[in-house]
Amino acid sequence: MCAHLLSSRSKLLLVMPSHQLVWKGTELDFRIWSLWDPLQLEADFAPRVEEVSEELLLTDFSDETKLREAISRTARRHDIDAVLHGGHANPNLSVIREAWQLGLSTNPPAVYQRLQALEGDEREPASAPRVSVETLTVNGNHHVLGMTAQRTTGPPHFHVTGHLHPAPLTAHERRTIEVVVEERLTASGYRSGPAHTLVGLLPHGPRIVSCRAHLGADRIPLLFEIARGFDLEAAVFTGFLGRRPVVPDAHQYAEIGFFLLPEGRLETFTGMEDIAVTPWVRGARFPYSVGDLVAPVGGSRARRAYVVVEGDTPEVTRERIAKARGDLVAQIR
Repeated sequence: MCAHLLSSRSKLLLVMPSHQLVWKGTELDFRIWSLWDPLQLEADFAPRVEEVSEELLLTDFSDETKLREAISRTARRHDIDAVLHGGHANPNLSVIREAWQLGLSTNPPAVYQRLQALEGDEREPASAPRVSVETLTVNGNHHVLGMTAQRTTGPPHFHVTGHLHPAPLTAHERRTIEVVVEERLTASGYRSGPAHTLVGLLPHGPRIVSCRAHLGADRIPLLFEIARGFDLEAAVFTGFLGRRPVVPDAHQYAEIGFFLLPEGRLETFTGMEDIAVTPWVRGARFPYSVGDLVAPVGGSRARRAYVVVEGDTPEVTRERIAKARGDLVAQIR
């Protein structure tokens, strides 16, 4: 049974999903088994994923044979209807190949290979502003759900420090970006599911940096919910039921800012309690304990510590992010 034939109460095997994604699927009456590599599953997330899943399955993703056997065994044992990639990284091609061979994937492996092959053939300077585009493809039709602007440290490194949704763009800019993203998805043959496309804004027009078949990371779905009242994660599942998304206009801005901490070992910290109860804060996470090593700015692990705020303008959200960063006082050796 392929993903475009899914119905409510279908049995899904999600590969590397967040607990939020699994929870949204179960709310729509899907039965979900979750498959993770234990080396990539953060300790505080593991019980959350397990709680909302029928079962949390762990296997070594670096061993292709064991990974494919785990997918095949789970599919047979539980009569799985579809295998879906639920993570925020490029879909694992071993997973895609096994799911396709079992008849449990709408998109053939060649689609993902084309998307990855198309990456890297275009370059743009690091100083070029970037926006990410979330899309949902339903029965071969690509729907642009919204665009999110990157916040960076600026020169010389341009490390990503957060995201603002919706991206402050003109109607012409949005339409131009939509066209290049839809062309890329069509060229790949992508038939069903979410995609996250990173676009560089150059003086002569937008240029695609990457296009990957997964939801945006860094709590971008939460930014959609705050700014638009649109549930991006639930839309993934309704899309597999064949329902086209209807996205409301944004009524405010939402921004996530990563805490910009120096690399080292955490000795003490204060302020998270006050940040969490601030009226305009809609989410915050500081996954470090005293004695933990803190990741450097620009590293992927540094994005685990963040604050999410709402505001009427991008200037307001920027100021609120700055205030929250100032309220966190950490001593790092």
